[in-house]
Amino acid sequence: MSQSLNLANPGPLGLMGFGMTTVLLNIHNAGFFPISAMILAMGLCYGGAAQIIAGILEFKKGNTFGLTAFTSYGFFWVSLVALIVMPTLGWAEATPHAFMAWYLVMWGVFTAFMFIATLRGNFVLKFIFASLTVLFFLLAARDFTGSSLIGTIAGFEGIICGLSAIYLAMAEVINEQFGRTVLPIGEAK
Repeated sequence: MSQSLNLANPGPLGLMGFGMTTVLLNIHNAGFFPISAMILAMGLCYGGAAQIIAGILEFKKGNTFGLTAFTSYGFFWVSLVALIVMPTLGWAEATPHAFMAWYLVMWGVFTAFMFIATLRGNFVLKFIFASLTVLFFLLAARDFTGSSLIGTIAGFEGIICGLSAIYLAMAEVINEQFGRTVLPIGEAK
């Protein structure tokens, strides 16, 4: 006789890891602060490890989208920190800006496809992936052109993207705790 497990939703953990780390990095991109150990630590620990854990837990729930999204973006953060830290340790040459732009383009393409997968989801999830797609392409444009203005615009857009992920995470937690919609997310029809 098989028993049905009532598993917790790992989505809010992954969304918070993504959202908080994205906001902090984009405060830097918007020009408010230089990159620091705080951003790198968040990238490894919360943006990276917490999202990877959430992705693995989504696997357990049979959620291919959650597995793919959280695990991929978790490793995005780990790879981004490695790209920043490895040259300072003398382990590799720094990546030229134009080549870094291609890294961001590839993540933008991946995110655009993931956005398509959200079209049957709630409004906030669609917004997160749409704004993240725009963010990756803005950051790529910044690195292709060297434009600090595009970088600043990307920073503000990234803050909005990250805040939307934080909102969805907290809406899922609060709505579940109250057993009703306290924070609306624009449920899929």
